[in-house]
Amino acid sequence: MSGKQNLYHESLFRYGVGMKAARMLVDAFQKLILLFAGNPLSIKVYEWILKGQIRKGEIPSHIAVILDGNRRWARHKNLFPTNGHVEGAKKAEEFFEWCKEIGGIKTVTLYVFSTENFRRPQEEVNRLMVLIKEYLERMAVDKRIHENRVKVKVIGRVDLLPPEVREAVRKVEEATKNYDDYYLNLAIAYGGRAEILDALRKIAEEVKAGRLNPEGINEEIFEKFLYTSFLPNPHPDLIIRTSGEERLSNFLLWQSAYSELCFLDVYWPSFSRKDLYRAIRIYQQRKRRFGA
Repeated sequence: MSGKQNLYHESLFRYGVGMKAARMLVDAFQKLILLFAGNPLSIKVYEWILKGQIRKGEIPSHIAVILDGNRRWARHKNLFPTNGHVEGAKKAEEFFEWCKEIGGIKTVTLYVFSTENFRRPQEEVNRLMVLIKEYLERMAVDKRIHENRVKVKVIGRVDLLPPEVREAVRKVEEATKNYDDYYLNLAIAYGGRAEILDALRKIAEEVKAGRLNPEGINEEIFEKFLYTSFLPNPHPDLIIRTSGEERLSNFLLWQSAYSELCFLDVYWPSFSRKDLYRAIRIYQQRKRRFGA
């Protein structure tokens, strides 16, 4: 629990309960709720408690997520991998809406499809490309995207995608190019090492053409050549990975240098609003020193 006194402690304190006793009561209440975690009402109450706890803390302005566990979720339910990816796509939509509701989260970056994912069975890759194309086309005309002025950007080696997917990318980026209230970045055909290599190639071209002095290259200059250069805050404050795996898997290697990492043991399609609140609470409990 964070050092800040939350609403529940203050309320109990006003009724004559000491702060230490108040903490004990809240902790006991949370444990009681967890015993009934499968009950919808209990889940709602737990969400309410978590939301109250994170409200007074610092909200990360940029959250990135490694969407992991779609296939294992499907396997667990005796479904096809495609069913897992479909449910994962639906969850991504929900997740962005939850982030907007919290307030303060301006940028969301989702790791959708890596360069390594092209090694999967061709049939699965083809179905994924169809799903990605459909969602990009829907986002281009989604009134929620336009009413909230969300800039949608695909980061990655877009040239590796099928022509019809590249066209869907072009349309959604064109439709949202003038928005800047929110940023939704979809990492598709993305690899952190590939991003760094692509940036180095561009820098080498600038040096060769005489437009850039090698002596003047610093971190700020280098970041201008990354896929995320258009963002007001390209460095995720918080990176969440689902499914219980604890690694970055080639995701935002440069940008994540000082990100807080949160690994949750839940498959992405089962990720819930309370899981988001839990991740933010974990973020708030940490002290970010940035090497100082």
